[in-house]
Amino acid sequence: SAKDMKHRLGFLLQKSDSCDYSSSQGKKEKTSSSQRLSQEEVRKWADSLENLIHHDRGLAAFRAFLKSEYSEENIEFWVSCEEYKKTKSPAKLSPKARKIYDEFISVQATKEVNLDSCTREKTSHNMLEPTLSCFDEAQRKIFTLMEKDSYRRFLKSPYYLDLVSPRGAGCGPENCKRNHAHSLDCNSNIISQCA
Repeated sequence: SAKDMKHRLGFLLQKSDSCDYSSSQGKKEKTSSSQRLSQEEVRKWADSLENLIHHDRGLAAFRAFLKSEYSEENIEFWVSCEEYKKTKSPAKLSPKARKIYDEFISVQATKEVNLDSCTREKTSHNMLEPTLSCFDEAQRKIFTLMEKDSYRRFLKSPYYLDLVSPRGAGCGPENCKRNHAHSLDCNSNIISQCA
């Protein structure tokens, strides 16, 4: 019947999404966010900030949340440092390092991040001879700042809760409190079937 066919098709789509991430990446970009994310992926974001920002969709959601709080400079700095560490050519280190420093760390920085004076001074000193690790301490400090502050607020925000507990997923307010642990328990089966 048509209902059985629809169920099988949904199951096959779910299975192909969870099996091979790389080959389905291009196809995933064209689908809606509810189909793109598995419940397991979203659940992992609540385990640690690292899980969140190392997942493309998690990073995008967190960035949107920070933008809503006018504090996206922290994640932009972190991402810039990650990209900087992938620099292969020694000749490109200095100009790239200078750009990051001018944008996020210097006194006149357009997107100045909140660093203590000691870390700022050490990073300034690292600019004399930039290496791949010259921003490591500053990046660690900003990561910790995000982890203790904005990440916790993100997990309680609609940016995260709406992904964990999409509207119309069949979980009424009498069964679920609006925190991520209960939302995950109540909706995990439904969302995995619809994904």
